[in-house]
Amino acid sequence: MKLDTTTFVLLRRLAPALDDVLNAGEVEHADQAMGLASLGQLCAQLFDAYHCRHPDDIAQARLDALESQ
Repeated sequence: MKLDTTTFVLLRRLAPALDDVLNAGEVEHADQAMGLASLGQLCAQLFDAYHCRHPDDIAQARLDALESQ
């Protein structure tokens, strides 16, 4: 699924928040927490859009994840 330019730019803008948290091993300030919340919302929207277009692929991925547990 190709990302539109706006979504791509937003992901690029939010990525440093995740990188900071991964490097520090903790959420150090409110700006990072807000960035993570925004990133989570965007990721959920992208998942929903992908799921609408490829429901069988998502169903199979879910089954595969359950089997690997």
